[in-house]
Order: sequence, then structure tokens, then C-alpha cells
Amino acid sequence: MTNHCCEAMSRHVNVRCDQHDDPFACPDALIKFSAKFQEYGLIIHDGGTSSSTIDFCPWCGRRLPESQRDRWFDELESRGIDPWEDEVPAEFQDDRWLAALPRD
Repeated sequence: MTNHCCEAMSRHVNVRCDQHDDPFACPDALIKFSAKFQEYGLIIHDGGTSSSTIDFCPWCGRRLPESQRDRWFDELESRGIDPWEDEVPAEFQDDRWLAALPRD
């Protein structure tokens, strides 16, 4: 489980709605968090699944973690996995892949 920068961010990332299973359909869901990429985004409620990546918390102002998107693709490539063509291993579906990497 990811520790977010503040209580307000945690509340918004983890919002659950009794009326909408999909956060993109819920007008109360504001933040999308991608554990595998360590990215935060503001949900764009236009009927799709778009979000706009943010670098700072809208509530506490702290800088959010750097995106790991490029590193995710690099790590898959180093293992000979094409995420567009091959099955992506389960540990790469969330943040487990980051914990398995050697520390710098």
C-alpha cells in the first residue's frame, strides 16, 4: 500500500462510491493514482478514462514522487517483454516491481 503525501490525498485517491464502480464515472472521484507508475493525475470527467498528470499535491502542496513510467518500460524491455504484445507479469501490474529492484 502506498503512503500518500497527506491525509487529504489519501482520502481522494481511495474514495469509494456506492453508485459508481468506475472512478471515471463518479463526479466525486478527483484523483487517479497509478501504483505501477507512481503517478498522480486529475481525472477528466468527459466520459472517457483521461487524467492530467500532476507534480504537486493540490491539498498540501508537496512535490509528488517522480513518475516511474519510463523505468517501468525499460525494466520490461530488459526482460524481453513487449507490453503491447506480450503478457505483462503480475508483479508489473502494481508497485511490486519497484520493491524488487536493487536500491541505488
